[in-house]
Amino acid sequence: MAKTAIAYKEKMKEISVLSLICSCLYPETRKNIMGDFEDLDIKPINKRASGQAFEVILKPSSPVSDVTHCVTTPPKRDVSLEDIQKKLEAAEDRRRSQEAQVLQALAEKREHERDVLLKAMEENSNFSRMAEEKLQMKMEQNEENRLAYLAAMMERLQERERHAQEVRKNKELREEVTA
Repeated sequence: MAKTAIAYKEKMKEISVLSLICSCLYPETRKNIMGDFEDLDIKPINKRASGQAFEVILKPSSPVSDVTHCVTTPPKRDVSLEDIQKKLEAAEDRRRSQEAQVLQALAEKREHERDVLLKAMEENSNFSRMAEEKLQMKMEQNEENRLAYLAAMMERLQERERHAQEVRKNKELREEVTA
């Protein structure tokens, strides 16, 4: 528990709001403005069953620490009309560039959609053509099979007719011989 309290205290040193504000106001390197956090006391509490809890106690500030925490704003530069114009032009250029990138991305997306649509139409056309060819071949095969079946039936019918005529002839010859 004591290790976590020390770790928490170290984390507080690393991420302090005042340090963040100072880094925004003073971008140049600075010496340790925050000090050693001697006015901060962290006590672990064992009352939580779901995790760890800490009590952060701030000690009353001493007159010495007030001097180290004093923050002054950096001196402002005089901004000329030319600087403002340059910044506005740069912003306009960035806006145009971003707009061009968006339009280019949109054009590429439309081109891709068109390519996909053309490919889908081509595949559909190929599928339709192949299906039609397959159906045509099947119909031709069925027609050939039907004609072959009819020819075979006619041949059998003619064979029967010849056989029947032979039988009749033989019957007449027998009747003439017996008569």
